[in-house]
Amino acid sequence: MVEEGAQRPSRNPMATESVAVVIVTFNRADLLARMLDGLAAQTRRPDAVYVIDNASEDHTQSVLAQPRDLPLHVTRTEENLGGAGGFRLGVQQAYDAGHDRIWLMDDDVLPEPGCLTTLMAVDEPCLMAVREDTSGRLVEKAAIRFDLRNPFAIRPKTAMVETTYVTRDAMPPLAEIQIVAFEGFLVRREVIDAIGLPDASYFIFYDDVDFAIRARRAGFRIWAVRDAVLVRQLDFDQQHDLAGWKGFYMYRNLFVVHLRYGENTLVRLKPWLIALVVALLSPLRGGRGEASNVIRAMRSARGMRRVPGPTRAAR
Repeated sequence: MVEEGAQRPSRNPMATESVAVVIVTFNRADLLARMLDGLAAQTRRPDAVYVIDNASEDHTQSVLAQPRDLPLHVTRTEENLGGAGGFRLGVQQAYDAGHDRIWLMDDDVLPEPGCLTTLMAVDEPCLMAVREDTSGRLVEKAAIRFDLRNPFAIRPKTAMVETTYVTRDAMPPLAEIQIVAFEGFLVRREVIDAIGLPDASYFIFYDDVDFAIRARRAGFRIWAVRDAVLVRQLDFDQQHDLAGWKGFYMYRNLFVVHLRYGENTLVRLKPWLIALVVALLSPLRGGRGEASNVIRAMRSARGMRRVPGPTRAAR
């Protein structure tokens, strides 16, 4: 492994390893088109691009039918599997095809032309491209510290790349992180051999957090690569309506992470306390929708406490 800020000599994996891109998309055809154009412009071309179309109802199919110099493999699902289900399916396809590395990508990011070249030159099993917005501002929210030990940490993500370094120039070439996003995350198949596939049961939110925690617990370190530039086409919107359908998944999946991976009893009890407080304060917070969500979330999370493991031997 490497020390933070230092890059060890490469064994030139770029010359020997194949890499597949996995993209999950849903009703964002125009963003997807730009993203595919960005892949086609990479100085290190991917060996395969697996697109999981989560039953989109816009013109996604016409975008995917346009000729591009990319080795596209498109799967259109019969129903929306969510981001988690889409990534599980796409990673499984890339893994079964025998690729050495798999690059997970959302449909609203745009890699700079040298992004994949830069990542492939680093001889580590878990790497993260570093995101910026369209104005060039660092917006990498991957966690440098994700605290599942302190029961008084309201939010477990207590330090992020963007808040720790502020600018890309202030980062070391490699910065160790604890949690990733499935937007520019490059993983070797040995990690999947060890821990299995992404967990589809999350549907949306925290499936990437879960995968990163499992990887780290299996002994893999995760590195944000400063010079691998990924541009996010949309502003981050993490303030979801907690009384709506996304609020249910936000609460449930946060609870699952604590129940599965909390490092002590108090942390594992924290979801129960959050659920109680939210339910009691719901009259003051504008209605019963959030209280209903948090109660249902707690019930559902209890059935997801089992940590997934390896699902198959390498083929």
